[in-house]
Amino acid sequence: MLVVGGGNAALCAALAARDAGARVLLLEKTSVEWRGGNSKYTRNVRVAGPEYPEEEFLRDLIEVTGPEVDLELARLTIERSRELPRWMEAHGARWQPAMRGTLQLSRTNRFFLGGGKALLNAYYRQAEGAGVEIGYQAEVCALRVEHGVFQGASVRTPEGTVEVRAGAVVVASGGLEANREWLRRLHGEAADGYLIRGSGANDGRLLAQLLELGAQPRGNPQGFHAVACDARSPRAEGGIVTRVDAVPFGIVVNRQGRRFADEGADLWPKRYASWGGLIARQPDQLAFSVFDRQVVGRFIPPLYPPYRAERLEGLADQMGVDAAALLETVASFNRAVDGNVPYDPSRLDRRATRGLDPPKSNWALAIEEPPFFAYPLRPGITFTYLAVGVDERARVLGKDGRPFANVLAAGEVMAGNVLRDGYLGGFGMTIGSVFGRIAGEEAAAGGRAA
Repeated sequence: MLVVGGGNAALCAALAARDAGARVLLLEKTSVEWRGGNSKYTRNVRVAGPEYPEEEFLRDLIEVTGPEVDLELARLTIERSRELPRWMEAHGARWQPAMRGTLQLSRTNRFFLGGGKALLNAYYRQAEGAGVEIGYQAEVCALRVEHGVFQGASVRTPEGTVEVRAGAVVVASGGLEANREWLRRLHGEAADGYLIRGSGANDGRLLAQLLELGAQPRGNPQGFHAVACDARSPRAEGGIVTRVDAVPFGIVVNRQGRRFADEGADLWPKRYASWGGLIARQPDQLAFSVFDRQVVGRFIPPLYPPYRAERLEGLADQMGVDAAALLETVASFNRAVDGNVPYDPSRLDRRATRGLDPPKSNWALAIEEPPFFAYPLRPGITFTYLAVGVDERARVLGKDGRPFANVLAAGEVMAGNVLRDGYLGGFGMTIGSVFGRIAGEEAAAGGRAA
């Protein structure tokens, strides 16, 4: 069987298929150094368990992404997530406690020792040791599918283009987020202001091809998982270190120095992915997280240091924002803070503003103790929510609802079946792991030897 992709979903598929006795060829588009897609920038996976019941998990998912998801597949994903810790350990994963600044995830998520890169390295060692054949700098340019049956793939390598035949294919090649032209078609000129914090290799080529071959479209074509990233980050491959987690600890203003959203609407693991879209709708897709000395050390700092000044006027100058507008915004915010409610950043503390639009519903703390700080923010896209439809066996569905015979999908290319908007921290790894395993097992059971 053939696995297209080199991230978590692809590796789970390859390992599961090999465990079932199949011969497996995995093709990674990039080099050894850059292998792993978006998965190398992750650090945890969300799983159901005794402390996190499946029904609560499902409620959390519907709360952030809406009820229009495929509930059957969502329940399957959540149910199968229970098995992941043991399966992952058997294939090399090791765990560490939740890091400082991520304690709100300690009950719901498991953290990889060394992060996503270490997890992928462990999986690659397992795969190589088990006899999975791995090709690097091997870009699958075209899938040959006839009457719903996969026949082979055209693969571009440094030595030239070759044809690969296999009894089944698992497409786990990511979404379209690094395809700037496609993003412009969906979002207009605003896309030029987006950062691609994940893999620059995810151009959506095979997603587009599956749709052209008659695969059922699912998900939200314009939706994406995007967070607030430091505006000074690289255009692609910035990774998790460029994410700015300071948002709930202060206020966020746009280029006019005005607030535009509730920074304390919910716990950060449920809300952080909303900020990419919020910033994307601001002028020039630019905003600033502003805070003071009181909250320094309460969040994991990103790669770049914040702007710093002893006076707000000096901070505004560094931000390129009108000082009078920023001063008025901060003063209005400070006046609206209800100081009678105790401040507690570890929970929804209901320390809110009063009479302010937009409000801050939790963790409202007056910005008044110098020095003052700011991070410049842009939307950083991790992955997109346009997907191909799949069934409970990870088989790609045609527009007529019937599955392709031996074409399967896992990871971001099918995540839109259970994600349309918003995001739950660690859930992308859950989808990739669960459907990667399912796809690998299905391919091994139904496909001919590669």
